[in-house]
Amino acid sequence: MDRDDFREALLEIMERKKHWAWPSFTNGRVARDRLHIHLEQEYATYVRDFPIMVARAYIACPIAIVRRELIENVYEEETGGLHAGRPHPELFLEYPRGLSMELSRFEQVALLPAAQRYRAFLDETTLQGGWDVGAAVTTIFIEGTAFERGELDPSAPRRPVPALEDHPLVRHYDLPLSRLQLTKAHRAVEGEHRAAAWRVMLDHVASGRRAAVIAAMERALELWLSYRDGIAEACGLTR
Repeated sequence: MDRDDFREALLEIMERKKHWAWPSFTNGRVARDRLHIHLEQEYATYVRDFPIMVARAYIACPIAIVRRELIENVYEEETGGLHAGRPHPELFLEYPRGLSMELSRFEQVALLPAAQRYRAFLDETTLQGGWDVGAAVTTIFIEGTAFERGELDPSAPRRPVPALEDHPLVRHYDLPLSRLQLTKAHRAVEGEHRAAAWRVMLDHVASGRRAAVIAAMERALELWLSYRDGIAEACGLTR
């Protein structure tokens, strides 16, 4: 697999990172008394430990320039030191706090079955898959969206950036704008994070490892779609 084929395979996977139930979350069709399920599962499945997952790729990586890219991501996620001022997992909890949810729920979340499978995969790949697989699954798949092509091609659609007042939690669930600190932090760093993730993948993954990276990304997508199915069902949504 050459570099261009590798790039295209990654982009095609990311363009399938869409879930049928997401419009119900963005349009306010999820019942307020079930919204906590979504936030709890997201937090416990990957948000809380995302810096750890990226750090695993950092530790396993023998390439100094790649380690620098990864550790900058870890530093921002773990401390907020470059832009946010607080750890990103901590900022995530401003969403449920602003919605007057019981925060003790987030201390010991019982993962749904599909969430357990997705989380087990994330742990397995970041611990045992090699630095390249770990970096791909975290910085490309988890952090990325279906609009990744726009990060590489100026003529392709970019990730939408609606006004903060139009954030679904603000518009439909009365979340105060002051609680969107994580959203603001992501917007401040995501451009460089996306560029760094793609530099790492395209410039430093060995040609003989590209197939393994693609296989892991396909599996990540499969498990993520099942994970999102489980959240949708728990929130009372049907196709």
